[in-house]
Amino acid sequence: LDHIYDQLSKNSANIELVRNYSDIERIHKNNKIAVLLSIEGGEAIKENTAFLRMFYHLGIRSMTLTWNQRNSIGSGVHEGSRGGLSKFGKTVVQEMNRLGMLVDVSHLNYEGFWDVIEYSKKPIIASHSNAKSLCDTPRNLDDKQIKAMAEKDGVICCTFVPDFLVKNTQANLSHVIDHISYMKNLVGINHIGLGSDFDGTDKMPEGLEDVGKYQSLITTLHARGYKDGQIEKIMGGNILRLLKNVII
Repeated sequence: LDHIYDQLSKNSANIELVRNYSDIERIHKNNKIAVLLSIEGGEAIKENTAFLRMFYHLGIRSMTLTWNQRNSIGSGVHEGSRGGLSKFGKTVVQEMNRLGMLVDVSHLNYEGFWDVIEYSKKPIIASHSNAKSLCDTPRNLDDKQIKAMAEKDGVICCTFVPDFLVKNTQANLSHVIDHISYMKNLVGINHIGLGSDFDGTDKMPEGLEDVGKYQSLITTLHARGYKDGQIEKIMGGNILRLLKNVII
């Protein structure tokens, strides 16, 4: 947080921190980069919602409840079926709703996911997860989970991590679009985003090695029959709608 605030200060002509949705609109209008801060791993708040509130005051607007292991909120996917959210974890979800923080279920185990569906009164996000039907890994979401996300007006953001795209072959850009298309056919275009995870893996799919390749993704979506309006939703429109409903 100290580092990002230092960068915000040094680059104030180009970037600005987001604290609510109106900030996003204003920053975009001024042709700057809007920075939205997130925490991956709820262990950052220990066992105290006071820390959650302090992170909120420091600008955090989204939090992944767990990483792969268990913390005081619940269990990550590497823990398997070790129960869902703790009593404290359910309180955390409710407090995040009250504050206006986005609840992120990527990395959360199966039971914890369904607890979030039950206890969150606001739409939620899976910031970097794919379709389990296409690549069977605990980090991906099955059809029932994807449908539940859509019913809650949430967004599933397709990740580029090769291990979550395809098994036993070199991942490429087309595999990302396969996951996008699968979820579109399952729940419609309004619940899909991008969650590259460029800083979370050592390897990337062929054709999506870095941010500069995003135009190739757009071009390939066009080639696969996607219309401009659909692509705008995938490239960020759906996430903007989600943020408008949550960080008010």
